[in-house]
Amino acid sequence: MTSIAILGANGRLGRAVGKAFIQAGYHVRGITRSGKLPADLAGATGIAANALDREALVRATAGVDIIFHGLSPVYSDWSSVLPMAENVVAACEANGAILLFPGTIYNYGSPLPEIITEDTPFNPTTEKGRIRVALETMLRTEADAGRLRTILLRAGDFFGGTGTGSWFDLGMASKIQKGVYTAAGPADIVHEWAYLPDLAATFVELADRQDQLGYYETFHFPGHAITDLQMKAAMERAVGQKLAMSSLPWWVFKIGAPFMPMWKAMLQMAYLRFQPHRLASNRLEDVIGSIPHTPLDRAVAEALTDLGIPVASLAAQKEAA
Repeated sequence: MTSIAILGANGRLGRAVGKAFIQAGYHVRGITRSGKLPADLAGATGIAANALDREALVRATAGVDIIFHGLSPVYSDWSSVLPMAENVVAACEANGAILLFPGTIYNYGSPLPEIITEDTPFNPTTEKGRIRVALETMLRTEADAGRLRTILLRAGDFFGGTGTGSWFDLGMASKIQKGVYTAAGPADIVHEWAYLPDLAATFVELADRQDQLGYYETFHFPGHAITDLQMKAAMERAVGQKLAMSSLPWWVFKIGAPFMPMWKAMLQMAYLRFQPHRLASNRLEDVIGSIPHTPLDRAVAEALTDLGIPVASLAAQKEAA
């Protein structure tokens, strides 16, 4: 049985990916600081390790075939991103494991290309973007040297799955039970979203085909490239009522940014909410065939249900799927 270690198994992405690999019949090892795993990863083996402790991480991942990097630092402090990645690379190389890595759109900077493919050149214009480019450069260098195999899947903003902390729950759906939809930018701007169960299923599809892939492979995940108007309409259908439209008060963030690190970090990346963009792939479908894609209405209804928000149409969405 093929084995995979999920780093960051308590996080939103790690949980979704771990669950998908369990369902696909892999032996899953969840790596967390405490070794404890959430209930939705029943069937996985929990191992305690701190990703900033290289020797501990190498030991915790010993014997696995694949390592998934689902570690995510506090959004306002990315000083640990590269050190953690270096330790993950060391663990992969020490154990001969393939690295599965989730990429971001941060690499492309501002202004964003409206259509971003695997061939679109990087142009980082923020600290987070420069860190992500440096990280991917390191992975590519290790692959070119024959020391590490990496499969990178780049995606947009997350929604769905267990957990909180995305624009979907912190912004759009934050006041939905009061009858309000909150747009983070112009309502008619196309924004790239990744429904986590679909993204997780795509990682499984790529892992299943690892023998067909080279030492360094990059794919883009075309999820739901939609406007706030389309997202709002899907939420309205899910909850069975019309929602008022409100806008995120970015001026408040500008005032508070010098005093609040999280607001400063959000403000630096605000361009993502004001510039239209979508991910496209020249390669993914050729490798895995049909790309996992839950219809928008069903995905939104399930994502709201995951947040504990009453939904009127979930049963109908499942029947229609």
